[in-house]
Amino acid sequence: MTRSKPDSASPAPAPKASAASRLQMADIARLAGVSVSTVSRALAGSPLVNEATRLRVAELAKSLKYTINVGAQNLRLKQNRTIAVNVPYDPATRQHLSDPFFLSLIGSLADALTDRGYEMLLSRVDADRLDLAAQSFETGRAAGIVLVGQWHHHDQLNEMAVRGVPFVVWGGQLPGQLYATVGSDNLQGGRLATAHLIAQGARRVAFFGDPELPEVNLRHQGYLLALKDAGHKVDARLTRPAPFVREAIEQEVERLCAEGPRFDSVFAASDLMAMTVISTLRRLGREVPAEVRVAGYDDIELAQHFHPPLTTVRQPIAEAGQALIEQLLSQMGGARAQPILLPTTLEVRESTR
Repeated sequence: MTRSKPDSASPAPAPKASAASRLQMADIARLAGVSVSTVSRALAGSPLVNEATRLRVAELAKSLKYTINVGAQNLRLKQNRTIAVNVPYDPATRQHLSDPFFLSLIGSLADALTDRGYEMLLSRVDADRLDLAAQSFETGRAAGIVLVGQWHHHDQLNEMAVRGVPFVVWGGQLPGQLYATVGSDNLQGGRLATAHLIAQGARRVAFFGDPELPEVNLRHQGYLLALKDAGHKVDARLTRPAPFVREAIEQEVERLCAEGPRFDSVFAASDLMAMTVISTLRRLGREVPAEVRVAGYDDIELAQHFHPPLTTVRQPIAEAGQALIEQLLSQMGGARAQPILLPTTLEVRESTR
């Protein structure tokens, strides 16, 4: 019995996807002037590749429409390329993920992870049990953790660090800190906003925000420093420890207007808080900025479109996402956790003019 010969006219089998991928990776390496292994490390976000090379490789990969099949790569390399992003949930304040600041930071983190071929696992954790964020790492669902905010439990975060959990926190640098933080210069931001109000003629500046929260506390310290720099007497009654809850902020403004002490300007610990202050003042017949100047913190997108446009301290959110992921990947590569302080700037608009 004879076997039929293959039809010579039949088309040759298509090259395997892995071969095509290697070809594209070789093209990127040639154009970037680096080795194929360097390209592989750069696309994987390895801390062994410097930032300039990583960005050049990422741009070339994008121009050649080269993408990483994360799922297949994880299976092949037997490694986890998922990062857990945890946004703590406080039942008392009930800050939702729809908060514009949260959305901006989550978007920045998603961009940074996508650039490096990682996936994001977004979840919430009880603000009183921040240590529960470690579960995604300990169960193998995530290779590392980004935690948005320290809230009231700096001690729980130190315990996670001692256990060897790779994580980084968006927050302020605190004494005795064993874990990595990335955050804006809250102290300087508070000082900038308050000094600006004083330069505009303010004599009695009220502060709205809960100093029990680490980041807000640093903003409050900046507020106090600016008052002292200007030779203004500090009146503790002008510090209104309002949480990030609209109803609570409204009540605090009403109480301040009705009972005193006298005030001619407000520095609020967030933009949404500042907007609630302005709306409440307007309802009570106080004009902004004619009677009361108001400054916020964050520089969310809505700030420039509010009426009046809001003077605020800008946090560099795009840079924050990149810095958080760089710090986390560095830890995962064996480096020691290091805090990173990002600069803040003042965006002056009509609410203080």
